[in-house]
Amino acid sequence: MTLARCAPVARLPIVARRWIVAALSLLAVAAAAAPAAAQRMPSPTHQEVLIKNSLIGFNDAVQSGNFDVFHARLATPFRQQFTPEKLRQAFRSFSDQGIDIAPIAAQEPVMSEDPVIDGRGALLIRGYFATKPSRVSFSLDYLMSDGAWKLISINVRVRPDE
Repeated sequence: MTLARCAPVARLPIVARRWIVAALSLLAVAAAAAPAAAQRMPSPTHQEVLIKNSLIGFNDAVQSGNFDVFHARLATPFRQQFTPEKLRQAFRSFSDQGIDIAPIAAQEPVMSEDPVIDGRGALLIRGYFATKPSRVSFSLDYLMSDGAWKLISINVRVRPDE
């Protein structure tokens, strides 16, 4: 059936027109709600997975000196701003000092602030791992992209435990 052969909406019975309007309204509401639903606060378990995946991926990049895989997992804005080489240079001090944060994998993160989703829709997670002799502190920001939270900012500090 071609479009020209379809009955115009105005010629449909009023009940059918109301049904079409209701269906279109529901679709509009569902489409508008989709981004909000995609930006729900992840569960504490999901937050821990995000933290550890990000930091272990970061540590793997530091240990190998190859930031390509880490870079590929970042949110698009972060990837566009920083090439793998720029990331390697930015975190060169970790490599130069031989810093290895792999022990965090066996630790539970401690949140220094409650995780929040800010006005941009970014998930902000702040905390640390009570590793010894040095504490690993982190500040991680994520954006929802392709149905998953992806890193847009990372700040890692390793300092003697106080």
